Amino acid sequence: MKGDRLDREGAAPLWQQLQQQLLRRIDGGEFAARFPGELALAEEYGVSRQTVRQALRQLRADGVLVAARGRQPRVAPPVEISQPVGALYSLFSAVEAAGLQQNSVVRTLDVRADAVIADRLELEGAAPLVYLERLRLAGDEPLALDRVWLPASVAEPLLAADFQHTGLYAELYRRTGLRLDHGREQIRAVVPTVAERRQLRCDDQAAAFSISRLGSSAGTPVEWRHTLVRGDRFALTAEFSGKAGYHLVGSGPREDLRGTRPAAASG
Repeated sequence: MKGDRLDREGAAPLWQQLQQQLLRRIDGGEFAARFPGELALAEEYGVSRQTVRQALRQLRADGVLVAARGRQPRVAPPVEISQPVGALYSLFSAVEAAGLQQNSVVRTLDVRADAVIADRLELEGAAPLVYLERLRLAGDEPLALDRVWLPASVAEPLLAADFQHTGLYAELYRRTGLRLDHGREQIRAVVPTVAERRQLRCDDQAAAFSISRLGSSAGTPVEWRHTLVRGDRFALTAEFSGKAGYHLVGSGPREDLRGTRPAAASG
């Protein structure tokens, strides 16, 4: 993927246009292996190295790029939410890391009021909430039913996002600048209802993980999420050591499903 031409007649300065283009390319995974140098970017976009430096300076300030003195910049690793079960249902990256394509069927994306959820987010009962409901797929098979509520006061830009093939947290950061830095979860084993089994295409004997999460950013609740994950497609494993103690991690879609090795990830 090459960068688009910069609009030299536009209102936005060239460095800012370049920064936004590089951010889109980074989000698309283009620079995962190696980030280009200043000279290469200057030649590609037809701008001065000073323009490139200003764009890269902003990307470093935003935590998107990291670079030691005298070293080539590189894309910063994704910020993970601190949670006792690792990335149990951060499904977007985990599914693709397992070699399966991640897609979502967006059932609902709107603004609504819900007094119970508003209370969990420490808001007034009538506060408007952005509500996103998706059926998450791993390959062609359903994996999870995912429902998320966020305060509209911060999350309204998400209404313009296409969630068929993108992660919520990446879009939240890209459109609002917010990163979740803390989470509290409750996980229970449940038997899906008839309607839920029909949507998830699981048999009558299959159990599921019911996961409720309250996610926060800088001490402020910004996400209430409920996810129902098929138990026959997902496993929970644990690691422990004498020093670190007991640590739970999500293993992603089960290895025996498609013959691919699962991996946990954030996003």
